[in-house]
Amino acid sequence: MLEQAVQALRLRCNCSRPAIFVALFVQVGKHSQFQMAVTEAMASTTYVLLVRHGENEYVTTHKLAGRTPGVRLNERGCQQAQTLVGYLKEQPVDAIYSSPLDRCLETAQPFAADRGLPVTVEPGVVEVDYGGWQGADLRELSKLPEWGQVQHYPSIFRFPGGETLREVQARGVATIEHLRATHPDQVIAVFSHGDLIRTVLAHYLGVPLDLFQRIAIATASVSVLGFFDGRPMVLGVNYLADPPKVEVKKHEEAPHGSENQPGNQVGQESSQAQNMGLPGAPA
Repeated sequence: MLEQAVQALRLRCNCSRPAIFVALFVQVGKHSQFQMAVTEAMASTTYVLLVRHGENEYVTTHKLAGRTPGVRLNERGCQQAQTLVGYLKEQPVDAIYSSPLDRCLETAQPFAADRGLPVTVEPGVVEVDYGGWQGADLRELSKLPEWGQVQHYPSIFRFPGGETLREVQARGVATIEHLRATHPDQVIAVFSHGDLIRTVLAHYLGVPLDLFQRIAIATASVSVLGFFDGRPMVLGVNYLADPPKVEVKKHEEAPHGSENQPGNQVGQESSQAQNMGLPGAPA
């Protein structure tokens, strides 16, 4: 009987796409009434541009900036922020998010002004909490016994009074997952920090956290994540020149009936991979 009800509802709704049927029991007086609700399962695509902030004032001090307030972009960093406007000119960005720290906001603002978009502060992509190491001289920190652990086994190390990198990765990935779910069929730019971007990329690449420092993320670089109906792909890492343009194909642009074909979404993945020049992309 349930199967017949589902089939009847499908015909009544004229659902051409795969659909999710939800059964509801509604209390009506003394009786429970069985109802069916339907929602179409629409495939969606989201692109996330992970942008590291420009070079900052702490570069010449050899100090670990961390979350130190008031760390601004230096002259080169300001130039990098302006250059990013050109780097990203072809990207159809719909929303811009940034770490609350000055150096990220200053990097995001020229791009946001060029697009006429607001910058939304997102605490989930803030810099690592380095605790007692924040503001310390990196040359002195490198002499500590703990330094070797940070370099070789970072996944189990907690910065004194601060975070572990596993905690950083967890909040970073959770934030990206939330943002991509909030922006189906859109492109978003997220301005953040080197270690957070590296740990997030390590997650989506399937790289053990202990090896995350093998991922190079330069200042003002762009890395690209694609989510195809929830399935993630790393489409580019550490771009320092114009990244290939991403494109969200609206459902109505697809050939009639193609949305029901198995692998239709995979086809979009493959096409994007080819545009990115990735190894193994179809010729």
